Amino acid sequence: MSLQPILLLPDNRLRLISDPVRAVDDGVRTLMDDMLETMYDAPGIGLAAIQIAVSKRVVVIDVAKREGEEQEEVKNPIYLVNPEIVRVSDEISTYEEGCLSIPDYYAEVARPAKVRVRYLDRAGTMQEMDADGVLATCIQHELDHLDGVLFIDHLSRLKRDRVLKRFNKDAKRRLD
Repeated sequence: MSLQPILLLPDNRLRLISDPVRAVDDGVRTLMDDMLETMYDAPGIGLAAIQIAVSKRVVVIDVAKREGEEQEEVKNPIYLVNPEIVRVSDEISTYEEGCLSIPDYYAEVARPAKVRVRYLDRAGTMQEMDADGVLATCIQHELDHLDGVLFIDHLSRLKRDRVLKRFNKDAKRRLD
């Protein structure tokens, strides 16, 4: 496994629509392992392959609560290949979201409170999962990435423009 660099806004690759995976093979499993290691190191609770510049419909998530430093971390990784949301609830939940590709920026985003997602698991077996709470939010956030959508796209135009301006300025400063 190896840590991968995470793309940061305003990198245009974050707007790409990711390609479906033809088969879950050793290469895809290695990608998922690298993504998981990168996500834990960041630290984050979800990562889409496009965030490490791989345009494949692959997501890793782990929303397990972390224990204190004295105790072993609780890990419960979820691997989603070619995921698609097949059902959403009418009920809406609002959570404060952040993104590893938009560091140190958080905003409240309203999304369906419950989802059902269909996906291939790490072994390549078709699965369906019902999710609510932070897991449902995380699934929707990461699946948005696969379609080139960022969580800031769910904000008002004014807020989104402020974030884009700030990150464009930061990117320009890094190049100077």
